Amino acid sequence: MATIDLNSDVGESFGNWSFGDDEAIIASVSSVNVACGFHAGDPRTGRKTCAAAARAGVTVGAHPGYRDLAGFGRRFIDVDPAELTDEVIYQLGALQALARAAGTQVRYVKPHGALYNTIARNAVQARAVAEAVAAVDPGLPLLVLPESEIQRAAEAAGLRTVAEAFADRAYNPDGSLVSRTQPGAVLHDVEAVTAQALRIAAGEPIRAIDGSLVTVRARSICLHGDTPGAVTMAAAVREALTGAGVTIESFA
Repeated sequence: MATIDLNSDVGESFGNWSFGDDEAIIASVSSVNVACGFHAGDPRTGRKTCAAAARAGVTVGAHPGYRDLAGFGRRFIDVDPAELTDEVIYQLGALQALARAAGTQVRYVKPHGALYNTIARNAVQARAVAEAVAAVDPGLPLLVLPESEIQRAAEAAGLRTVAEAFADRAYNPDGSLVSRTQPGAVLHDVEAVTAQALRIAAGEPIRAIDGSLVTVRARSICLHGDTPGAVTMAAAVREALTGAGVTIESFA
């Protein structure tokens, strides 16, 4: 069986608002995508989360998004490309400083939410994000959906890309993610999430939302840290993967 990275979105609490159990999630994964403050997170949470990852030997990645705290970064914003580049640069710089202060460093980038989905199909915004990463550190890999605009833009900018799949999200027949506005977009059943992770790790087809089969080849599998039951799911997925002979190891 394969070697696979298991990643999760963390550090999304801010102010008086608490989201997810980051320390419990960190115990089950090999990489964490730490919110950079635009869609969620704040400086205290960012530094605390990076420190927890450092203690656990888990790789830290930056999780920049649209400037959309009210919408949790899950709403499309038709932002000027140059402005988007600068905003991503700003977020990467902020998390780099917090990570260094916590005794670790940012080793990759994974855009968040609506930005992630937009740059999978929007070439203009994809180029803006790729330019931001290349300007900050061309050695930082980008986690991307396979065969996406951001994969092409990143590779054109000389960046390494790492294909990602989702254990807890439903897929369309073309390999894109089902929109969160649609029923069944997020998987909540532990057995279903675990089974999908095992099939992805083995390179086997998974069942798309319409019942057809789609193969999603990936080096990293994501579990969302804010999904109800995320801690239980992450532990179950890790146990199932290791039990099947899969080595869980960060790509970075």
